[in-house]
Amino acid sequence: MRHRLEYLPLWLLVRGIGSLPRPLARGVSIALARMVFRLHGKLRRVGLRNLEIAFPEMPPRERTRLLRSLFTGLGRQLAEFCLFPRYTRESLPGVATYEGFENFENARARGKGVLVLTGHFGGWEVGSFAHSLYGHPMKIVVRDLDNPLVDALVKRYRTLHGNETIDNREFARSLLASMRAGETVGILMDTNMTPPQGIFVPYFGVPACTASGLARMALKTGAAVVPGFTLWDAALGKYKIVFEPAVALTQTGDTEADVVATTALFNQVLERQARKHPEQWLWVHRRWKTRPPGEPSLY
Repeated sequence: MRHRLEYLPLWLLVRGIGSLPRPLARGVSIALARMVFRLHGKLRRVGLRNLEIAFPEMPPRERTRLLRSLFTGLGRQLAEFCLFPRYTRESLPGVATYEGFENFENARARGKGVLVLTGHFGGWEVGSFAHSLYGHPMKIVVRDLDNPLVDALVKRYRTLHGNETIDNREFARSLLASMRAGETVGILMDTNMTPPQGIFVPYFGVPACTASGLARMALKTGAAVVPGFTLWDAALGKYKIVFEPAVALTQTGDTEADVVATTALFNQVLERQARKHPEQWLWVHRRWKTRPPGEPSLY
């Protein structure tokens, strides 16, 4: 009971922001996120360290500016998430629009399922929600949140318009069934892993322990892997759900070598987006935490 009560303020915060007019909800959320940036020293240190690893030539002042922009974006996404129950298909074009939707359509037309390769960019929660509200529900691989009260709220918001969640502990079996059924599954592939689920491939030129399951599944089933990112467009004043052409998988007949090479390709896709939109990737996650045997910690 105490564990639930500790998270009650967060639950109330989401509901409270969701009751505000959209401009006010966004303003409150961004102010809260900027306050976290100022007060949460650990997150700030991790973010600056990651930026130093990825962009060693970048001036420290620029790294701080990028990190501050990231927190502004996190606040913006928090507001949109809180407002999910109020959005309709008619109001959605003012929140998010597509770019490259034909790449998703072409992949789906292959009939072997679609694996959306994505990461914690811009408005990742907005993208999957908007995609479902536009009439294209998908499955999302998630990890249960620690508190059941908050977990239930988040799951309800994510699945308001047909999306379904897949427990990451049942990843392989659920994913295989989804691909055989020709469904779409979104996978956030930019988090630190540990062996044997993770293998070391470069990310910003530094070995990063990366989930290999997406590559294994794509190579096994022939499913299309479509990069998809939800990016904030300041000029438009809304998010763009950007789909790129399906990734050409490495297939030489050597399964393990192909898994490594294909996983490295996926990291290249993610890195390209992080370089193009450095203010929109989640730098506060310890992406390089797991090190190859014998290597010292980078944190």
